Amino acid sequence: MTLKTKATSGFIWNAVERFSVTIGHFVIGIVLARLLMPEDFGLIGMLSIFIAFSQVFIESGMGSGLIQKQDRTDKDYSTVFIFNLAVSLICYGILYLTAPFISDFYEMPRLTLLTRVLGLNLIFISLVVVQRTKLEIEVNFKTLARVNIIGLILGGGLAIAAALYDFGVWALVIQTLSISLFTAVGLWSLGNWRLSFTFSKDSFKKLFGYGSKLLIAGIYSKSLQEIYNLVIGKVYSASDLGYFTQAKMMSTKPAGIISSILQKVSFPILSSLQNDKKKLVHVYSKMIRMAAFITFPSMVLLAILAKPLIIVVLTEKWLPVVPLLQWLCLARIVTPISIVNMNILNAIGRSDLFLKVDLFKFPLIVLALIITIPIGLEAIVIGQVITSLISFFINAYLPGKIFGYGPIKQIKDISNIILATLIMSVFVFFIIKFIDNDVLKICSGLLVGMCIYIFIAYLLKSDELREIWKIISNKRQK
Repeated sequence: MTLKTKATSGFIWNAVERFSVTIGHFVIGIVLARLLMPEDFGLIGMLSIFIAFSQVFIESGMGSGLIQKQDRTDKDYSTVFIFNLAVSLICYGILYLTAPFISDFYEMPRLTLLTRVLGLNLIFISLVVVQRTKLEIEVNFKTLARVNIIGLILGGGLAIAAALYDFGVWALVIQTLSISLFTAVGLWSLGNWRLSFTFSKDSFKKLFGYGSKLLIAGIYSKSLQEIYNLVIGKVYSASDLGYFTQAKMMSTKPAGIISSILQKVSFPILSSLQNDKKKLVHVYSKMIRMAAFITFPSMVLLAILAKPLIIVVLTEKWLPVVPLLQWLCLARIVTPISIVNMNILNAIGRSDLFLKVDLFKFPLIVLALIITIPIGLEAIVIGQVITSLISFFINAYLPGKIFGYGPIKQIKDISNIILATLIMSVFVFFIIKFIDNDVLKICSGLLVGMCIYIFIAYLLKSDELREIWKIISNKRQK
């Protein structure tokens, strides 16, 4: 199988998995949001920073180290698995003991038991890091797709059943634990790696030497992502945090699909090209353009249609989500491009530069938080828009220095995409103003938006449109 065929197959199957899982999560989330209260989502949001921290320690960048390492052995896989499992048990023990202090911090006694039960997810996660990584190295996203989709259906079904029987916030806990458990069972059943109970100090030193920088970057990154939940949960009400987490979830889905596909497919592909700079830059630039081509119109359409979408999908009790969602859509619009810019540093083995770039953004985000927290919830998300756009230039700076493909060239490459998105948004905005029915607003907005965008892209002779059409045509022929 050629590199191009392997990359195309990996992209398609990862896209199938991401779209299926995202749509599945979205549908399950809609049902649960209609059955549960914003406060229930807020309670889980309060714990997210502690769970996220633990997950970063468990993964510790060693999975990425396995992908980047060219001469990996079974001893390497086994070493990573044993280390991840040991760390997960330590992290769970710490969470279990500190649960009463977490509940005291938020002044929510219910959080003690919630923390101790939800924390079990850390152990389930540690069981699949190596299995998942090996399939990613092999670009075997077909198996990953099957496992993740089945796990989501089974876990989501249990959560909905729990919500119908008035389990309240525990329905969300059941959802998280059951999806992870079913996924772990599936990966161990279908994966082609088996534990040999071998731990190599040399292997650990090499992999942790690479992964430690990603671990620090991951801790830092998760801190900045989850600190919003921590602050909002402490300063504002659980319901406010519920509105924020729902807006965050909905804005993250479209950009998250593309980001996840690019993250999982681009890293092994770019890593395999690390010794061929010319080809590496060519693939890198194509990924930037494709990310923008899909993400820009998706996020803009979601922002324009936010109000009718929230009313129809989540009901009017979630209306405070609308302005938060609109701003967060703009904040997420460059996320997939930033993912590629950061990923290429890891692909060439420069996780040290990855860390430096991430640390450079710290003062900017903290300053935005300090300014916006006293103003209000909407001000906080507006601050995210500003920091996200500035972060794009920071993320693209070093790749520009190393490969000669920095932020200005990237913007120039995607200028036609920006133009097509702007023209589309004007048409959609004015058309839905003359429609009263919310369902018709959504349907007509999506239909008109897609048609206008594709038409403008065709007029501008978009390479990305031709590439997508070529992939679809090839699949039809097969």
